[in-house]
Amino acid sequence: MPELPEVEVVRRGLERHVVGRTVSAVDVLHPRPVRRDPGGATGFAHGLTGRTITAVRRRGKYFWLALDDENAILGHLGMSGQMLVQRPGAPDERHLRVRFLLTDARSGVDALGSGAWEMRFVDQRMFGGLARSAGGAVLPPEIAHIGRDPLDPEFDVDAVARRIRQRAVAIKRQLLDQNLVSGIGNIYADEALWRARLHGDRPGDRLTRSQALEVLGHAREVMEAALVQGGTSFDSLYVNVNGESGYFDRSLHAYGRENEPCERCGTAIRRVSFMNRSSYFCPRCQPPPRRRRLVS
Repeated sequence: MPELPEVEVVRRGLERHVVGRTVSAVDVLHPRPVRRDPGGATGFAHGLTGRTITAVRRRGKYFWLALDDENAILGHLGMSGQMLVQRPGAPDERHLRVRFLLTDARSGVDALGSGAWEMRFVDQRMFGGLARSAGGAVLPPEIAHIGRDPLDPEFDVDAVARRIRQRAVAIKRQLLDQNLVSGIGNIYADEALWRARLHGDRPGDRLTRSQALEVLGHAREVMEAALVQGGTSFDSLYVNVNGESGYFDRSLHAYGRENEPCERCGTAIRRVSFMNRSSYFCPRCQPPPRRRRLVS
């Protein structure tokens, strides 16, 4: 599933291409991606036609396109969603679900070149989706409960570290808790833990303050590094608005590297089952926590 860097790459691409454009028409080719819209496919298309996109924002793994009526288009890429910018007449993608025709808000023609452009939502597995958010231009109320992410200027790293240390929950589970800290998924949690030399099963209340701050700092660093390389793409599903894949997968130290030597100590990276997924770690650099002693 796309994590913060992959969604931020898409947000930045949309910001460059669609801000200031007016939605001239909306074509919903499959109803499932707009299933959460209160008006269904018809209401979604009708409610957005004529609206101008004023900004593209993100919180965690969600992004939204702010509109000139103070509402928004709230989006989530799910497991395989893509937001692409194409010229009209370009061949339809196999899993094209929603098409937006965009024109320049000031002149009625597209400012990117001759003729109009299209913003396309493509989703093979259709776990992602789009929906209108009433009054959601600044922050959609549907995601107001989600915590800020480590790249957010208002992210309070001291407060989050303190909350981590107040709970006996394993540190990896806490890093994946989107209400506590958003945007971190399985890949970047494993990478941050490898950098911090912490096992994912270490309980939060057994971390020192410096350890909690360090792992959050590494989460920020690894996601910033991934952004520079366009995110992590293990297949053709995770792409930017131009359809290009990121290449941070070449820079991963732990995730997906089972049986490969740890770049610090040479010990083989180990994979274990974790919440219907996998965790990757170095058994030497990241020793598992000792069991708590039972008080009789």
